[in-house]
Amino acid sequence: MKRCIKGAPAAPAVAFVTMGCAKNEVDTAHMRARLLEAGFALEDDPERADAVVVNTCSFIQSATEESIEAVFDAAGLPNVKAGAPLVVAGCMPARYGDDLAEELVEARAFLPCSREDDIAAVLAEALGYHPENRAPSQAAPAAPFAYVKISDGCDRFCSYCTIPFIRGRYRSFPLADVRAEVAAHVAAGTREIVLIAQDTGRWGADFDEPSSLGELVSALAEEFPDTWFRVMYLQPEGVTDAYLAAVASHPNVCPYFDIPLQHVDAGILRAMNRTGSRAEFEALIERILARVPDATLRTTLIAGFPGETDGQFEELCDFVEEGLFDYVGVFAYSREDGTRAAGLPGQVDDDEKADRAQRLRDLADGVCVPRIAARVGREMDVLVEGREEDGQLYGRARCQAPEVDGVTYLERGEAGQVVRVRIVDTLLYEMEGE
Repeated sequence: MKRCIKGAPAAPAVAFVTMGCAKNEVDTAHMRARLLEAGFALEDDPERADAVVVNTCSFIQSATEESIEAVFDAAGLPNVKAGAPLVVAGCMPARYGDDLAEELVEARAFLPCSREDDIAAVLAEALGYHPENRAPSQAAPAAPFAYVKISDGCDRFCSYCTIPFIRGRYRSFPLADVRAEVAAHVAAGTREIVLIAQDTGRWGADFDEPSSLGELVSALAEEFPDTWFRVMYLQPEGVTDAYLAAVASHPNVCPYFDIPLQHVDAGILRAMNRTGSRAEFEALIERILARVPDATLRTTLIAGFPGETDGQFEELCDFVEEGLFDYVGVFAYSREDGTRAAGLPGQVDDDEKADRAQRLRDLADGVCVPRIAARVGREMDVLVEGREEDGQLYGRARCQAPEVDGVTYLERGEAGQVVRVRIVDTLLYEMEGE
């Protein structure tokens, strides 16, 4: 472990522990980049670092609990016990504010989402390090894919969700900023860009001269024709004709639609402060497939929302059994303090919520796994990502989003290459290509 001694030639090394979703991964990447620019070094092993940053998630209670456990684990590291500063960043400080500092006395500093650009200054103060005269450290090598955030915050105020209170109101990032980040990744060798936000479909609507996600994706796809582009977290209203046209007309835009529906009963959706119905969602899927016949479809659903009757849950099960989606993520409703849904009548028992969620997962597996198996015999381009611990080479096809949809096992290729394979076998959500 490098110790930070005033006047020593070695820059202090900082390690990150990142909890939660891909949006947090992007925030960590930005903080790492700012530290490199300021002359800090980066360390993958928290136990060998001069300072440790835990980037927390607090979207639901289970995520908060996991983040707290990660903070306690970091606080127990020998280097932290010996004086290496521990910084708690991200959603937990944003959600709980000063109350968190009273509870987590192990942390040297707290950095909410809105202040993550200050990471270098916070660590410089905590370490007594003055990097003004240091040359920027060399950036880490590019990964085969990278997440790029196109906006932050949310204006939807779904009744179960804490994001607007953690991240603030919706704000699109300017096209020039998004383009510059994409260009940096592409120049470093990244082959796939995954565009993410709390609500990607609203991008550009808040500009003085409004734009749209379709315009953004088209501009990026045309400027970087050898790069794959994928959009995640696209609310149903964001699937516009302009966006469908952008996907259909650009071969490097993955025909992949990640659309969180959450439920299909109109009454439950109204209680969630959302819109839609089963019939509307079925029509939406039909419209997507009419314009993009080879589309891959993913959704997420919530089981056990307050007031969900047996009949409403059965309708949700029937919808899943239609087999319209390639991938279905299922979550049991989490009662979050400060949300409107937490005070709704008809709260469902925890055991019942868990049972309903598991039943939905089983139904989803029953219809999605055969859809994956039906890919056997098809030829696909696969982005090689690397090797597993046992040496097995793997990558992802356009129909597989990072970290959620399984992988494709390969016989040959190098990380960052795109190889053409024929799918010869599947196992649940994994595929094998040769």
